[in-house]
Amino acid sequence: MKKHIAIIGSGPSALMLAAMLDNRKYEVHIYERNFALARKFLVAGDGGFNLTHSESIEAFIERYTPSSFFKNALLNFTNTDFSNWLSTIGIETYVGTSKRVFPVKGIKPIDVLTKILNVLKTKNVSIHTQHTWMGWNKNGALIFDNNGTQKSVSPDITVFALGGSSWSKTGSNGSWTTFFSEKGILLNPFQVSNCAYQVNWEKQFIEKHHGASLKNISIVCEDKKRNGEVVLTQFGIEGGAVYGLSPSIRKQLNEQGKATIYIDLKPSWDEHEILNRLSERGNRSITKLLVDKLNLNEVQIALLKANVSKEEFMDIPLLAKKIKAVPITLVGFAAIDEAISTVGGIALEEVDAHFQLKKIPNNYCIGEMLDWDAPTGGYLLQACFSMGNEVARSLNDF
Repeated sequence: MKKHIAIIGSGPSALMLAAMLDNRKYEVHIYERNFALARKFLVAGDGGFNLTHSESIEAFIERYTPSSFFKNALLNFTNTDFSNWLSTIGIETYVGTSKRVFPVKGIKPIDVLTKILNVLKTKNVSIHTQHTWMGWNKNGALIFDNNGTQKSVSPDITVFALGGSSWSKTGSNGSWTTFFSEKGILLNPFQVSNCAYQVNWEKQFIEKHHGASLKNISIVCEDKKRNGEVVLTQFGIEGGAVYGLSPSIRKQLNEQGKATIYIDLKPSWDEHEILNRLSERGNRSITKLLVDKLNLNEVQIALLKANVSKEEFMDIPLLAKKIKAVPITLVGFAAIDEAISTVGGIALEEVDAHFQLKKIPNNYCIGEMLDWDAPTGGYLLQACFSMGNEVARSLNDF
């Protein structure tokens, strides 16, 4: 006789789990609070639809905080495995210049979702929309609200994929935490990740340069370094290069109320090379020298002037050092509902290697509701798909 599995939530981790479960062993039901499935997945795809990243799996694993938590799941379903699986369901991918993996031109998020749902249809997965999970009753059954009508479900196995606490318009609002807390499950407060950070810019500088991009730079925070691009805004700074430093920035902001990042405007040149070029000054002004010898643009030069002293700007050796490390002070986070992702939620020590809750057997938690962190660029999605696969793999082996 088949066992009944209830999957609560319909994000990437939930969909992959349902797609990978052995339907000869399991009767699978997905319960979703919204009218339609995977809303956050669809919305996220509007901003640049990269599904994973093509770097080596060894480097891939190190992108996660903590990296050890995801090692087995990622090794059991790697970025290559994911791309190959997408191909089997009709989604061809390619590797972009950033080494991110995208669906081929013309394929939209809804097309990927449709292909996955086709897999679920062939496996006879039952989908129940407008079912909001309301906790457990005194007998341990799941309680759902379906348009004002309550119903109870008593599955053999329950997998929660309820999301974090960002983008509440998609249903990801962290409202589920109370139910787990009542069961004695340790939860950590939700905090933003992969978000904009507040900078108290000089008024004259940001009025002129808000919306400008800094490209081909690197940023350092503590002992971490990320390459890429950022955008300067009235609020502060945002973009891939700073998103990847979220754990270090968040640590400083929580402990000190501020964080310092250092922007390298010429990451391909070392300080010695920059100093040599700047030493060929002739009768040029410093600004003209930076343009002629380093090819710095107006925004980069303005950023330097706004964040170093006049004495440092006029002293060539000191200026060379600052070009490699322009200090920027961050004083706050974006609002949690504006963040791409969140950390916090169920503490990792509450689940075993297959994401089963240690205190509630036959109940699993996957996706962003667990307390882990990863940068944008395909790492968030890959982790969710790998977690779904890992739970399916362990259940199929029963």
